[in-house]
Formats: sequence, structure tokens, C-alpha cells
Amino acid sequence: MTEEKTSVLVIYTGGTIGMTKDSVTGALVPFDFSNIYEQMPVLKNFDYKIDFHSFETLIDSSNMKPSFWIRLAEIIEDNYEHYDGFVVLHGSDTMAYTASALSFMLENLNKPVIFTGSQLPMGVIRTDGRENFLTSIEIAAAKEESMAIVPEVAIYFENQLMRGNRTTKFNAERFNAFVSGNYPLLADVGVHIRFNKSNILKPNFKKLKVHTRLDFNVTILKLFPGISENIVKNTLAIPGLKALILETFGSGNAPTDEWFIGCLEEAIKGGLIIYNVTQCKSGSVELGKYATSLGLERIGVIGGFDITTESALSKLMYLIGEGYPKERVIELLQLPIRGEMTIE
Repeated sequence: MTEEKTSVLVIYTGGTIGMTKDSVTGALVPFDFSNIYEQMPVLKNFDYKIDFHSFETLIDSSNMKPSFWIRLAEIIEDNYEHYDGFVVLHGSDTMAYTASALSFMLENLNKPVIFTGSQLPMGVIRTDGRENFLTSIEIAAAKEESMAIVPEVAIYFENQLMRGNRTTKFNAERFNAFVSGNYPLLADVGVHIRFNKSNILKPNFKKLKVHTRLDFNVTILKLFPGISENIVKNTLAIPGLKALILETFGSGNAPTDEWFIGCLEEAIKGGLIIYNVTQCKSGSVELGKYATSLGLERIGVIGGFDITTESALSKLMYLIGEGYPKERVIELLQLPIRGEMTIE
């Protein structure tokens, strides 16, 4: 009996990686994935079954919205039993947001969902897209003893495989555009793909459960020297606001002005969840470590440990959307549920 080929579904949402130069006008146009084997014959060497699904309306990642996250999750759900792994081609600007969101929306994920993109279009001679694309397919198909090696949502970019909900885009020009400041790499890629298996989530063999009820009544307030009372009050007064991500300094520090603490305390008493996330690319929130965070801890601001802003946003949308009681949301915000934070 012939063993079935490993199968990978490539989902193209838009973004730089899927662009190529028109032979007539020279303008960048979407890559035609229906002819991918003719344009990239090296794919045949994989001996995988590779299929392609393009969003009907391709979007620049700057236009990415939660409604697209829901559509992407539904595509994966509809095809989950038919493929061994998934590769999502996505613009790099908001990739960390989408990868974080999908990690929460795809509960009991036991197959790879590998996001990748590029800084230069696939159709450009010096593109980074070709290597990112080919290696992502290889990672999505990688198995050991018939089990997926990377059964989680991850981002592959420039020789590095990172947990999706741990990443941030930090460079707009270099090919290594992403950083995972608080979690080690899932794989290093050179001549060989070296999987760091101790860093990869283990499969739980449960049935995939897809969550598409997201609540968008969440916002972000980044602190800066000289932030005014007017800005803080107006942000907290947004109609329907349920949660605020407070991007603080260093290990969770903020101004100690009486008006500032008073505004936050009043909002919390009114039912608002305030989640403290550091502005730093690496490091953790430690409420109470310095006097400048004692006030936040006293009034009930929730510490986010080493979670990224991108992950905090999608986690809040997911938890509130699920309809959990406020006390349960606060509890889960301080626990890793998809490997998105480390609690010391």
C-alpha cells in the first residue's frame, strides 16, 4: 500500500511576498499561485501535496482586521482534516497580531500553522520571499514518528522560527524583521533545520476547537513623558470600552501623579480591565518592583508579565469575546494558556 504524501495548504492573504512584476508594465501585481509549479519548479522536489487557497480579496496587512482573522481561522477549520500543515502568506506589518490572534482562536491545535512573508516581493531577483516560502512549507510538513514537529502557530522569517504569540516586528528594512524577545527560537535554520524541541508546545491530541467570537472593545494607551490628563481621561471614556492595555515603562512603571492614578482607579471601579504590558521588546512587568508601579498594583491594574502588546490585544479580544466573567478574565490574563507568557 502506497503511503499518502504529506499535504500542506498554503493560504495567501496578501502582502509583499505575493507580489511580482508585471512583464508588460513593470508594476507590482499579485503572484498567480495557480501557476506556482511553473514559476517555482523546485517545489516538485519536496514530493508533498501542496494546494493553494487565496483570499478572494487580497489585502495589505496594514488593512488587516479581526474579521480577516475569523475568515482565516474558518479556512483552517474547514481544511483541518485534509492537510498535515498550513502555511499562511501574510504581510509582515501586522503578522505578529494575526499570528497571536490565531494562537488563541485555534484551541487544541495539533498541526503546524506557519506564518511567513517577506521584505521584498517574490518577483524581485534579490527577494527573501523565496527562501521564507520554501522553508515554511518544509517546516509545516515536518514530522517525527508520524507526528507534526511544530504543532503550533509560528512565524518563520530569515532563518528563524518563532512562536507566533511571542513575536514583534522590530525592523522595517532588514530581512530579519521579527524578534522574540522573551522566548527562545523554536528552530534555527541554516544548512539544516534544527528544531529546539524543548521550546515547542506538545500536542494534546484533542479535537480542534475554533473560537470566532472576538470582542473588539479593547484599546491601547502608550505612556510617554508628559502625557496629559486630557489624553488619559478621553481614552478611558471611550464608549463601550471593556479593557485597556497600558504600555508602561521598563518593568511596569508609570507616573505617580495623583490625577493619573485617580483616573485609572475610577475606571477600574467602573468595571474596566487595565492590563499592564511593558513597552520594552524584552523583559517582564513586575508590579511592586519599583515605587513607580506600587500605585498601579494597589488600585487593581493587572500585570502582564512578559506578554507582547500584540498578544495581549488578541488575548483580551478572545477572553472577553468568550463571555467569561470579569474575575475569570483577570485570572486567565495572568496565566499562560497558549504559551504566550512566562511566569517566574
